[in-house]
Amino acid sequence: MGTGRFILAGAAALGVLASSAFAADDMTGMVTRIDRLNNTISIQQMQKGTVGNAGGAGALQEYKTKDAAMLDAVHAGDRVTYSATDTDGTGTLTKLEKQ
Repeated sequence: MGTGRFILAGAAALGVLASSAFAADDMTGMVTRIDRLNNTISIQQMQKGTVGNAGGAGALQEYKTKDAAMLDAVHAGDRVTYSATDTDGTGTLTKLEKQ
């Protein structure tokens, strides 16, 4: 029983850490696809400069929006600043601003 509880506690801690990555500071990226019928947007996250990489493209993520009006101000190819939360494994945009 003790080992099982330890494993469950570790899994819960990893879940909290993973979801906090979405809620971190504003991220920057480029809009690659907008689906206005399903209120989703795909954003290619731009990596911050690191050794050997001066800010290249990062992971492509798809996010849902709570409000369809968020998508009205942006188009594919636009650079954006955004914030998102993780709800049951689905990323949801909380902020989206065109740069």
